[in-house]
Amino acid sequence: MEKEAFQILVVDDELLFAEGIEQILSYEGYSVQTVSSGDEALQKLKWKAYHLVITDLMMPGMNGMALLSEVVNNAQTIEGLPTAVILMTAYATIPNAVAAMKEGAAGYYVKGNNPSELLTEVSAVFEAQGVASSKLTARTLNNEDGPVSELVQSQNEQFAKMVSLARKAAMSPVNILLLGESGVGKDVLAQYIHEVSPRCQGPFVAVNCQSLSDQVLESELFGHSKGAFTGALTERVGRFETAHEGTLFLDEVADISLTTQVKLLRVIENKEIERLGSNDTIKTDFRLITATNKDMGALIEKGLFREDFYYRISTIVLEIPPLRKRKEDLPKLVQHFVKQAGESMGKTIHTIEPEVWAYLEQYDFPGNVRELKNIVERLVVFSENGIITSQDLFGYSSHELQISDREVEADVLTLRDFRAAVEKNYISSILEKNQYNMTATSEMLGITRRQLFNKIKALGLDE
Repeated sequence: MEKEAFQILVVDDELLFAEGIEQILSYEGYSVQTVSSGDEALQKLKWKAYHLVITDLMMPGMNGMALLSEVVNNAQTIEGLPTAVILMTAYATIPNAVAAMKEGAAGYYVKGNNPSELLTEVSAVFEAQGVASSKLTARTLNNEDGPVSELVQSQNEQFAKMVSLARKAAMSPVNILLLGESGVGKDVLAQYIHEVSPRCQGPFVAVNCQSLSDQVLESELFGHSKGAFTGALTERVGRFETAHEGTLFLDEVADISLTTQVKLLRVIENKEIERLGSNDTIKTDFRLITATNKDMGALIEKGLFREDFYYRISTIVLEIPPLRKRKEDLPKLVQHFVKQAGESMGKTIHTIEPEVWAYLEQYDFPGNVRELKNIVERLVVFSENGIITSQDLFGYSSHELQISDREVEADVLTLRDFRAAVEKNYISSILEKNQYNMTATSEMLGITRRQLFNKIKALGLDE
């Protein structure tokens, strides 16, 4: 994209200041227009699309934050990309800056500072939009989306809005925290953010922090020199370095110890690391996305998570709704997983019986999308002749289902009773298969041990 094609709208009630900004940006080659109020800006945006809006924070009537909210919530776009917003203020405070970035601002400029700082912010947006525009054009020409795009397409208003915010956040370099129950697809959303970001050509590096001890996690992230500790027989490049010019995704970030959190603070702020056992400083340019299913506020209150570290990683927070709250997405998700599983197993599925859909629509999916994927994979495994039947919910032949003829009659059995009967028999069969090992059974079902205990009690299996 050429600079003269980059459309900028400057909004400021101080006319002389707005004209000064217009002259500076025009001299740099950008196409610039000015208005003196938030209301005027909205009128402009109704009739013309802008790549970037630069707005004063404090204005009579509609202030800058309100204008930012209007642009973000109304999904202002140009050439398929979201309109970016940079806020300007004469009163620089950290809370204002944090609030602006959390609302979706692409940058923040303090009036009175060197204009080069504003030019840097504008240049970052220009470059990001240019890269994203090229990527969007390439995808359009190739008629293809990213590998995970199907999983974030939604008929649910709440989920769709969250994805829209994620796409806007992807255009900026800020740190993003993903919240949601286990299995909702935080890793999928992280990959999606990477795919639609200017860093899409760089690596996507994922680390699960829950399963690693402090020393192993630090070695994993920072890397180490030969002989740094017992067993360090060779030099190792860490994930921070590997993610250079790409995205680093730290899953289960709430499980990082307080000691390691302190070490990560400096890295996230300065983008500099030192390998374990080395004093050499290495620069690395990564975009950080973190995720957790835990209550961060409660952890901070109990002293189990550093508040300063939380604010460092949570410039933008996105909460993913559970599957039970977006059942309208079930058909598309099931079809996606059926196709995926069928291809990997060499099977073609053309029919799913109504009883199976009835069960899925009534089920609450405590394990969320991950559990749905596991269920679908099992259905495909046991399917025959390209048809998934209610018998496949168990993976056994009909005489082993242990459901009476009265129960399976559609005019007698309610959907809720059908679900309970299917669920009870299936959990019972998996428990028996695993010799009543609770851990193995919960992993196979895609739910936690606590959820399994609750299911056993609710379904009367403990009797």
